[in-house]
Amino acid sequence: MQSELTMASSDLRKTIDQWLEWDQCRKTRAEIEALDQAGDWKKLNELLLTRLAFGTAGLRGKMRAGFNGMNDLVIAQTAQGLSTYMAEQFSDNDRKIGGIVFGYDGRHNSKRFAELSANIFIRAGFKVYLYRRLVATPLVPYTIRHFNCLGGVMVTASHNPKDDNGYKVYWNNGAQIITPHDKNIQKTILSNLVPREGTWDTANLYEHELLMDPKEAIVDYVYKLRATVPQAVIDVNSQSNLRLVYSAMHGVGYPFINDTFAAIKLKPVIAVEEQRDADPEFPTVVFPNPEEGKSALELSIKKADSTSCTIILANDPDADRLALATKNTNTGKWKVYSGNEIGALLGWWAIHLYQQSNSEASLSNCYMLASTVSSKILKAFAQKHGFHFIETLTGFKWMGNESDELMKNGKTVLFAFEEAIGFMFSTNVLDKDGVSAACHLASMACYLEAKEKITFDEKLENIYKEYGFHYNISSYYFCYEPPVIKKIFEHLRNFKGEPKTYPFSILDGKYKIKHIRDLTNGVDTSQPNGKAILPVSASSQMITFTFENGLVITLRTSGTEPKIKYYAEMCAQPDQRDFDGLINTTNEMVSAIVHEFLQPNDNNLTPKAD
Repeated sequence: MQSELTMASSDLRKTIDQWLEWDQCRKTRAEIEALDQAGDWKKLNELLLTRLAFGTAGLRGKMRAGFNGMNDLVIAQTAQGLSTYMAEQFSDNDRKIGGIVFGYDGRHNSKRFAELSANIFIRAGFKVYLYRRLVATPLVPYTIRHFNCLGGVMVTASHNPKDDNGYKVYWNNGAQIITPHDKNIQKTILSNLVPREGTWDTANLYEHELLMDPKEAIVDYVYKLRATVPQAVIDVNSQSNLRLVYSAMHGVGYPFINDTFAAIKLKPVIAVEEQRDADPEFPTVVFPNPEEGKSALELSIKKADSTSCTIILANDPDADRLALATKNTNTGKWKVYSGNEIGALLGWWAIHLYQQSNSEASLSNCYMLASTVSSKILKAFAQKHGFHFIETLTGFKWMGNESDELMKNGKTVLFAFEEAIGFMFSTNVLDKDGVSAACHLASMACYLEAKEKITFDEKLENIYKEYGFHYNISSYYFCYEPPVIKKIFEHLRNFKGEPKTYPFSILDGKYKIKHIRDLTNGVDTSQPNGKAILPVSASSQMITFTFENGLVITLRTSGTEPKIKYYAEMCAQPDQRDFDGLINTTNEMVSAIVHEFLQPNDNNLTPKAD
């Protein structure tokens, strides 16, 4: 009898034959055929016997052959499942009138995946809006609401490495899908795996009567963005000579930044030429992610130094995130702002613009949102100005859908953000939008220079003096053994061997815990009934500790990586002006929490590389 090393298992053999029967892409067929001929059953097991799962972020994975990769067949199966599910949710008339929108970025295969999907939806009787050009991710959710579409898909892997791609799905409200849509779509995909007749025939796609180019939505997007900037601010922009360096990170952002800056009378950006245009090879960066900090902004800093610019803006490749860096003219040093710091600046700006445009109106009907692991600075704004602050689970899918519900109830949503440099300024787009965020940061820079004679750094310090100092530390540990992760969190829920008992302090009582929120078990001791308001997820670990001195720290597992993450913030009161002392206290507490709660040495955790 042959061993598993010399022959495929019956399940694998069946799946290989199934793949070769269904797949019509020469490249991916050849990959599977070559592995089959070489007898590389281990690799074939990896590629074929595990399927790329569809979730609330849609699909994202490496472009390669097999059901565990992003390729023509997996995209076709996904589009078949999604179209079938949407056909069950909407009438024939809705499908022909509302339809669906598809956009794509500049990655390898992005246009192909969008065209395959459009073809499948047209054959299912949907009107399809398919962009003829590369677009920024925010344009898809914007276009859904502009044309009253039933949903939309953006083909992008955002800031992932060049070998990855993704399939990001939005519903008819213009927000990312949430449960139960994700689970129902996954089930429907698995029930519609066999490619339908005509799946691969895209030769006459652009001639079909149900296919439209939604290019007018781009013009309207620019118009609506301009409407969020008061005329007084546009006047300041027009009189300013301030220039900013901009990087598109080899992505799609530059044309949209160019058009929107012109619309609100900002001077054209000074582009980093090497990164200005879309390039699927991302030749100048290992990770095309401006969140990586200075390592991703080396060319931007070089350009800024050579042109005497002191401000850098950078989008990620699909332009839904935004990074900010500024140069201290006294020291010559560059500072890369965290997402929480940018959130504080833009949050203040949103209040300022609302008050400027609505001088007689109160903020009592207004809302701002942030994810639970992001800074609580918006909460401090809300307490002073009398508007409402809502905390959501991590991810803009929650903030987008929550904003939609608020709008339905007549509320005004001014701003939302997450610490991973994602910002939603106004409700033109119910998702993070790096283009509108760039416009508002640039306008704010012009305003601060002209009216307050200060820099972003000085403004941030003024914000902390007025609303309270907010200092953040976040990092993570790798843990490759799920039982160890479970042990760590169960230890915190049964502290010192006492069932259903959490820690009450750190450093032998020096810093006492005021509240505990455990979103795995649905516990929140700050609520009168002791139950959490936010949704509970038993499949992930997430505990937040709020200390009496204002420090808040969340410990959580990653949904996609073997990590235990922590997000800590000292939320001080306005009268606490010893910023250095607060920083030292935060550092001391976070070090103690890591040592006492995670016990990295005892649990063999691997720290994040510096």
